[in-house]
Amino acid sequence: MIEALIPELDKALRAVFVPASSHRPMPGMDLPEGELNESEKRHVAALMRVNHCGEICAQALYQGQALGSSDPAVRQELEQAAREETEHLNWTETRIAELGGRKSIFNPLWYAGSLAIGVVAGKCGDNWSLGFLAETERQVESHLAGHLARLPAQDRKSSEVLEQMKADEMRHAETATRFGARELPGPVKLAMKLSSKLMTRLSYVA
Repeated sequence: MIEALIPELDKALRAVFVPASSHRPMPGMDLPEGELNESEKRHVAALMRVNHCGEICAQALYQGQALGSSDPAVRQELEQAAREETEHLNWTETRIAELGGRKSIFNPLWYAGSLAIGVVAGKCGDNWSLGFLAETERQVESHLAGHLARLPAQDRKSSEVLEQMKADEMRHAETATRFGARELPGPVKLAMKLSSKLMTRLSYVA
């Protein structure tokens, strides 16, 4: 039992405290830095901090759901999605550093809460778990579209990062649907949106 928990603890510690890696090149890495004033840099760094927190939550959700899943194929898809979210972690934390910002002090809290939610979702059955995954990705896609609209027009580097993340999230939602995701009840979707808003507001400032 303890031996089985060690890899999961290692995943958690790496997600929260260790700089993430990426197999794909960071989108926009070859583009020149846009002319941003200090206020715009702080704003974009804060938006990227929010997106980084979202990826921390995604890591934990996928880990929890994989732990609760009984289907090897579903576990494999969850683990693949988690690997891509690790790349998103790398891209957002790199962009935060480039803009002179910092990651959220609440990341350990977001991870712990999301891991617990993921385990519960996984125990509800694979179809419900996949439904939770699909809805999460749809909400993240909408959230990223909102952030793209709030970026300064000259910040093409950040725009490229968010566009690729958005495309990846759309694909994750489509994969979950293909594997049999169930549509979540309205109250559950609303609760997810409200918790996301709380995370967004806190992460934007800290």
